[in-house]
Amino acid sequence: MSRRSSGRISAGFLLLLLLIAAGAGFWLWQRYTGFADAPMSGLAPGETVMVERGDSLPIVVRKLRDAGVREGDLLEWRALAKQLGAAGKLQVGEYAIEPGTSPRELLVAMREGRVIRHRFTIVEGWNIRELRAALAKAKPLTLETGKLDNAALMKAVGAPGQHPEGRFLPETYLYTRGDSDLDVLKRAHAAMDKALDAAWQQRSADNVLKTPDEMLVLASIVEKETGIASERPQIAGLFSRRLKLGMRLETDPTVIYGIGSTYDGNIRKSDLRADNPYNTYLIAGLPPTPIAMPGIGALEAVAKPADGDALFFVAVGDGSGRHLFARTYAEHQANVRAYLKNYRAAQSGKAQ
Repeated sequence: MSRRSSGRISAGFLLLLLLIAAGAGFWLWQRYTGFADAPMSGLAPGETVMVERGDSLPIVVRKLRDAGVREGDLLEWRALAKQLGAAGKLQVGEYAIEPGTSPRELLVAMREGRVIRHRFTIVEGWNIRELRAALAKAKPLTLETGKLDNAALMKAVGAPGQHPEGRFLPETYLYTRGDSDLDVLKRAHAAMDKALDAAWQQRSADNVLKTPDEMLVLASIVEKETGIASERPQIAGLFSRRLKLGMRLETDPTVIYGIGSTYDGNIRKSDLRADNPYNTYLIAGLPPTPIAMPGIGALEAVAKPADGDALFFVAVGDGSGRHLFARTYAEHQANVRAYLKNYRAAQSGKAQ
């Protein structure tokens, strides 16, 4: 064989090797891009994966395997993480891996810390017992305060000696897995302090309330008296006029609060005669503490109560939650009769 022909064979062989290498590289690239952007299989709706402190990429991939993911070998996961700038930068937290999620989408989410945020809502009008019961059931919130009494709870919140009622702002709070009920309570307490201060700063010049604490107490009563936003300033104005005139507030929600956990849905004559600091049918002025968690609407209503001359109110009785207002006791008695008539008609309609 001539040297020239030998050279041609060598060149052809080299070209063949280059073509094979190029083909292999193209195949690997296709496989890699297919892995990076294809939806991961084996995932159930609602599936999540938790990246904990100290977790390396191999540990995260192992957790994905446990969740049912089979796509990609560790080398492909490493390559993708390096390409995305996620290598060594996976942030701690809980991540959604819903069906349809691709490896690229997941690693970008982990790089940027797009963790799942859960919700806990403090409902307007809840008392501290209801709030603590709801926190105890909230998942996946970690329970830290379950064995604390109210005094110890307020100390843990950072407000030692403060009565807990009314001190947590009704709102929806976002949290991540690993957060505790104490984390939520601290945020809700700070939010109430801020809301109460804002309401106090914008109060009317002739406001009868002397301190922010008094404002919180009256706002809690208004919150329990009506769920209709447009009525809050009216009821706040009515109670403010009663306080200015030295009239007793005579409001059922304070009586119910004084009864406590034994309240069965009925207020009896004996309850109205009970000698306790929350029986506003007997005591003058405001009760010693709030009776519930007032929302911002109730705080604003008490800060700027509506003008008027009404001193009495009673429910309409038709199930709407609305109230009838009266200037005199005689007008109020007529409204009470209207309430009883509407209530009986509504009950009769239900019975049918």
